[in-house]
Amino acid sequence: MISGVTMKLNIDRYILNTLQEDITSEDVSTNAVMPENRQGRADLICKQSGVICGLDVFARTFELLDENSRFETAHQDGDFVEKGEVIGVIYGDIKALLSGERTALNYLQRMSGIATITREYADELKGTKTVLLDTRKTTPNMRPFEKHAVKVGGGTNHRYNLSDGVLLKDNHIGAAGSVTKAIELAKAYAPFVRKIEIETETLEQVAEALAAGADIIMLDNMDNETMKKAVAMIDGRAETECSGNVTKERLKEIAAIGVDFVSCGALTHSAPIMDISLKNLRPIE
Repeated sequence: MISGVTMKLNIDRYILNTLQEDITSEDVSTNAVMPENRQGRADLICKQSGVICGLDVFARTFELLDENSRFETAHQDGDFVEKGEVIGVIYGDIKALLSGERTALNYLQRMSGIATITREYADELKGTKTVLLDTRKTTPNMRPFEKHAVKVGGGTNHRYNLSDGVLLKDNHIGAAGSVTKAIELAKAYAPFVRKIEIETETLEQVAEALAAGADIIMLDNMDNETMKKAVAMIDGRAETECSGNVTKERLKEIAAIGVDFVSCGALTHSAPIMDISLKNLRPIE
């Protein structure tokens, strides 16, 4: 669940921008068939089984259009819902229900899709020490929603944005001149409380990162044999993260190698939406 304070401080502006994108001046279709305000209700129906996520965002979308709207549900984010199930009922001004329907569903479908695929990936790592991470490969202006969905699905968030941590990738190394120089510059610039993570693609870079004192060493696009050698070389002197070409089918193999973390962009950039509909809209007295 997203707290009320977080919703008002950080989430409302995203929802309002999305509503404004959809309603630049008026909702012509709704105003044509509903010239006057009238109370109504509609059923939120799951058309596909999966992990539900974004219920607070769904409800908040209608509240921003009609402060007296209310959403009733027995579910919470993280619940597994079945195809055909009525997840809840939304009550409010029919104009608000019609105008907010697509925006509210877009959030709910996208977040539920991410939570569902994350749950599938996380299940592959059960019983291992390896932690599943997301990435910054998120949809523009959807990051807070998509990162939340990963957590709901059982994953863990990597850094939220560029201000959130030091991660030196191949182009940072190229700009600095070497792995060693990049780490030295980061240590001199970043606050001492910040961990420094660096991307490596070869065993030679792993050795260099270790010698330079990296806190976390990313093993990028390495095959399993190379990754095994890298983990043995590091031997607990730094945390390890596997990244690149991570599929659900590879997760058990990766975990068996003994890496601490595995990051997967597919959780956000390739998750299909979950099919959810708002149906049976009808007036109420």
